[in-house]
Amino acid sequence: MAFDRIIQTDEKLPILQAIPLSLQHLMAMFGATVLVPILTGLDPGVGLMTSGLGTLLYLVVTRNKIPSYLGSSFAFIGPLIAVGGGAAAIAGGTGHLPEALGGLVAAGVVYMIVAGFVKAFGTGWLNKLLPPALVGAVVIVIGLGLSATAVKMSLFPMSDPTKPVDLIGLMVAFITLAAAVAFSSYFKGFLKTIPILMGIIVGYVISIPLNLVNFDGIAKAAWIGLPNVTFPKFDITAIAIIAPVAIVVIVEHIGHLLVINEITGKDFMPMLPESLFGDGIATAISGALGGTPSTTYAENIGVMAVTKVYATQLFWYAGAFAFIIGGFIPKFGAMISSIPTPVMGGISLLLFGLIASTGLRLLVKSGIDFSHSRNLIMASVVLVIGVGMETGGFSIPLGKYSVPGMALATLIGIILNMILPKESEGLATDAPDFTGVLQEEASEKK
Repeated sequence: MAFDRIIQTDEKLPILQAIPLSLQHLMAMFGATVLVPILTGLDPGVGLMTSGLGTLLYLVVTRNKIPSYLGSSFAFIGPLIAVGGGAAAIAGGTGHLPEALGGLVAAGVVYMIVAGFVKAFGTGWLNKLLPPALVGAVVIVIGLGLSATAVKMSLFPMSDPTKPVDLIGLMVAFITLAAAVAFSSYFKGFLKTIPILMGIIVGYVISIPLNLVNFDGIAKAAWIGLPNVTFPKFDITAIAIIAPVAIVVIVEHIGHLLVINEITGKDFMPMLPESLFGDGIATAISGALGGTPSTTYAENIGVMAVTKVYATQLFWYAGAFAFIIGGFIPKFGAMISSIPTPVMGGISLLLFGLIASTGLRLLVKSGIDFSHSRNLIMASVVLVIGVGMETGGFSIPLGKYSVPGMALATLIGIILNMILPKESEGLATDAPDFTGVLQEEASEKK
């Protein structure tokens, strides 16, 4: 649904118009938001519920001024699996899910601390801490580090590489991927903005006659019930692994806010501290209830760009729908859980690749000259350590957990950024900083 005129952030729409428009936002964020809990062993229904609750809290903190939806962040997948053990370990009772959730609560606190620093000192210090060469390399690691997981889900639905490749599952994964690519590339209007959801729907439908969908859980689940809440435990090692990832997501948050400025014609940058604080509260509350880490979603920004409707009213409705459906309709959560592994594998091939490509584009568009040893060394070390450890399944033991490749690579990158000579940055004087590059990157997604 689109309008002939722009609907600004503070306008109110009749409820019969607002409801379908808000459902568009719900569909836009759905596919990516539920994939994170599926991969990490969290409850998909609770993940959806906390995304809605987080969005409502964000709107309160930003005084109902900034139109944004908060969905699940992919940057935390690796560290969450490293601490929690992943879906298989948690299902088998050997994971450390509460400790992972404690790390998410701490990550939310990091958001809020950074919000205070931004309020006091601006964003210049963040640009120096995370230069484009480092941010781009870390984003590539996030995407490519998860590539092995996507391939395994597509080739080995039972997550057992020792068994032969499941050709039927591979076919479903390919069809799912092809459908998502087709909707993104060849369709127009709103359908073009929800390729992930449409890919999942096509893959799900194809899986039914192939007997890949188990409907038992859906049949047994009640229509009305309470959410499956899991409470956190706080472990200093788990916090040290998970919480620092918030710094990387904050960079994404700033880029998204700049794009919202562009499409709405308003300047929300003076409210950046409140925006970051709202994201932090959402992540902390989500971790406290067993949900997923939060981040502003480019998918929903894309919906606003298509519809020209920026009213925050829609995000109140979308958040409320997600909160109710995810938290109090168990049958819906069971339906999410019934999505076959190959379907999620096919979607993951696209999503994780897009993340890596975004990092690559960030490196290219930042104007970085890789003939300069500082940038070359920093990016090279981060990429090799991060991608090598993540795809190889290697980690550094730390107490009862293990430090994943992404976390170690990011830490080493920050250290290299601090100690390598700064006489020659290898960055053109007129090249944008990471926030400008992210703004341009997200703008193209419209």
